[in-house]
Amino acid sequence: MSVFMSAFAGLVEHLADLLQPLFHASAAAAAIVLFTALVRLLVHPLSRAAARGQRARAALQPRIAELREQHGKNQEALQKAVLELHAAEKVSPLSGCLPGMLQLPAFFVLYHLFSSSTIGGHGNGLLSHALLGAPLGGRWSDVLADGGFGSGGGLVYLVLFAVVAAVATFNFRRARRTTAAPVAGAADQQVPGLGAATKVVPYLSYATLVTVAVVPLAAALYVVTSTTWSAVERAVLYR
Repeated sequence: MSVFMSAFAGLVEHLADLLQPLFHASAAAAAIVLFTALVRLLVHPLSRAAARGQRARAALQPRIAELREQHGKNQEALQKAVLELHAAEKVSPLSGCLPGMLQLPAFFVLYHLFSSSTIGGHGNGLLSHALLGAPLGGRWSDVLADGGFGSGGGLVYLVLFAVVAAVATFNFRRARRTTAAPVAGAADQQVPGLGAATKVVPYLSYATLVTVAVVPLAAALYVVTSTTWSAVERAVLYR
């Protein structure tokens, strides 16, 4: 694990060195944003596949309606028949979750990297980097204690919170429209547990605000960049 973390730290440092002529003291922060974009590019084919999966699920709705009429009030038989239909058509009702799950390792690596004072037995040089006075290894509580919102670090968090709130509101409205649609509602009723999950999904967008407030700034930059990418990506793929 320490070897992997050392290699990853070297990658971030190398990206920061490449970006230093453009971003100067904020080069490491820019490197994290660039790293996030690279991760999202790698995951993008899966996001496109998830979008195709959603369209495929929508195409199955007439057949699901027939199964609903066939099985009537026998919900157990109906759920089994719908799951068998999805399997036969090679359509996964949970395929949209895969892109998000695959991004979690990158987030946790950044979290660990900027929460550790040493890497591979040596001092963590990444902790010396900052964004407008806000240490990349620091948290919102540290900024409030040092200078509040009037400081450079405070302004960084104000911008991050504003971006997250805007993206969360966009995602919330889009998710509410999606889960309220007849097609989505019909599918959710047939997949065990999915109906309850879709009712909660619209509100999860705002959980990002809490995440940004409690994780190291480097991990917060990853979260903000990734969620913004997701909002734009979904707007394009699911239009």
